[in-house]
Amino acid sequence: MKIALIGYGKMGKAVERIALARGHEIVSVIDRDNSCDTRSPEFASADIAIEFTAPAEAVDNYRRAWDAGLPVVSGTTGWTARMDEVRREIEMRRATLFWSSNFSLGVNILFHLNRRLAEIMSRFPAYDVTVKEIHHTEKKDAPSGTAITLAEGIIAAGKKKGWSLEEYHDSDMLHVEALREGTVPGTHIVTYSSDIDTITIAHEAKNRDGFTLGAVMAAEFTVGRKGLLGMDDMLKF
Repeated sequence: MKIALIGYGKMGKAVERIALARGHEIVSVIDRDNSCDTRSPEFASADIAIEFTAPAEAVDNYRRAWDAGLPVVSGTTGWTARMDEVRREIEMRRATLFWSSNFSLGVNILFHLNRRLAEIMSRFPAYDVTVKEIHHTEKKDAPSGTAITLAEGIIAAGKKKGWSLEEYHDSDMLHVEALREGTVPGTHIVTYSSDIDTITIAHEAKNRDGFTLGAVMAAEFTVGRKGLLGMDDMLKF
């Protein structure tokens, strides 16, 4: 598989390492200083683009890849307020975007458990629920896309009506705590507390390899498919 990388920071370099180890070829690397190279023959020769950049850049990067006829796998978070716009454009162009707030298998198991636990706990009003995430100090968005996905799973079950970063909030709002510490690759904790006990599910990443391996596997899955895809499509939970 021929891969174009969009974004060559820590995640882009890690994706490159994993992709090469799995026998794939990197045919183009796009970063901020050469974004015009998305119009190059090398970029267009790729089978797929893998994108890890910044929230403000992501949607324009998708469009550049689609203009070149490439499907996109993206792990950039913080842009999803524009999801309806992106979904319409995918349908109009018959384009492909595989997006996930987190490509880790372990995190996606956590998402599945979180949704099921939220359905159960919606019947027990004595328990309040919170979400806490911890990431390295270089992470630009807060809360993380993973924390938002967890919050949305809880809200969908009817346990809360929305989420807030504010510590003091209405009881029908889910408190999401976002901490930035050192070089932490990612920790996510969902806690249900009552006056008598606490129930916790959590995921703690030890390094970035789980994220990057999942992104490369998503690219392998995506080639030849159309539409808006995600980890549930690939893992079929």
